Amino acid sequence: MNSYVNMGVGALLGTVFVLMTVSITSEGIFHSEKPEKEGFAIAAEGAGEAAGGAETATAAETPIATLLASADAKAGEAVFKKCTSCHDGSKGGPNKVGPNLFGVVERPIASHEGFGYSAAMKDFSQGGSVTWTFENLNHFLTAPKKFIAGTAMGFAGIKKEDERANLLAYLRSLSDAPVALPAATN
Repeated sequence: MNSYVNMGVGALLGTVFVLMTVSITSEGIFHSEKPEKEGFAIAAEGAGEAAGGAETATAAETPIATLLASADAKAGEAVFKKCTSCHDGSKGGPNKVGPNLFGVVERPIASHEGFGYSAAMKDFSQGGSVTWTFENLNHFLTAPKKFIAGTAMGFAGIKKEDERANLLAYLRSLSDAPVALPAATN
């Protein structure tokens, strides 16, 4: 072998030796134990869907009829401002990123004319046989992606029951003939 090859191999071996020594030494100085319990677990997006509707059923503990009995449509109008960036609530108003919500209560799901619904929403609607009941709207507004997996609605949801009830009361008022409120059971 010529001297240049010997120098190259020697430099390579010397570099590997130095790097391994530094690695072993730094591990000894800065060693940290693995924590007994992780800080937080990252759940996959579809993890709650395996349980079916059980997770969403527990999300709304108070019956919607009870919540609607004390709901304030005027306060719901303020909550609706969160929706106006994607939805319009006026009669004959345009579709935006989401469909127009005038008359949404008891309207068949995925049926507003002129709006392109996601495949998940169309599947959930079962060809228009499922409607936006107060119960369905309540669960959907709690966590849209949990209630209808694969929906294109990119809204996290409204966690407070009273805010959802107020919003539902307001959505009910967006109609020529508002749907009757469900009877509260005591």
